[in-house]
Amino acid sequence: MGLAKDIESVLYTEEQLRQRVEELGAQITKDYEGKENILLVSVLRGSYIFMADLSRAIDLPVKIDFMSVSSYGSGTKSSGQVEIKKDISLNLEGYHVIIVEDILDSGNTLSYLMEILKLRKASSIRICTLMDKPARRVRPIVADYAGFTIPDAFVVGYGLDYDQKYRNLPYVGILKPSVYGG
Repeated sequence: MGLAKDIESVLYTEEQLRQRVEELGAQITKDYEGKENILLVSVLRGSYIFMADLSRAIDLPVKIDFMSVSSYGSGTKSSGQVEIKKDISLNLEGYHVIIVEDILDSGNTLSYLMEILKLRKASSIRICTLMDKPARRVRPIVADYAGFTIPDAFVVGYGLDYDQKYRNLPYVGILKPSVYGG
């Protein structure tokens, strides 16, 4: 049974994820056609699988960079305090930045990142999130590209974790509350 024993139900299958990521890649390709200096910024660690698949679904030359930020620690709810652990290595001036995130939840992390990146004079900044959970939103932030709108449940898999586990599940599932004390 392995990790699957801790999953209450599968929210999105491998096939549903693959199809939706291809659709997002096609939309981004259309929206950015003719533009240069497109930079995908993966917010580690949760978005690494989504970022890899999304970058292959975009039929344009893109550059890739990574940021590591935290507002969770090892808990299940955002602390509201955002800390940059690894910053982008490029000067953003003149770049069209697409922040690639695993889940837009409270909005604290992405709101903070948008503020920081705007100060760096990018030509444009957009957000692409795999999962949008509006029920938890505390900041007025909206994704430009959202894979799925999800219920207020604790989801894992396809890069999303609980306490650094379950990222390697090939689907997105709802974690049993008994696992995280919910």
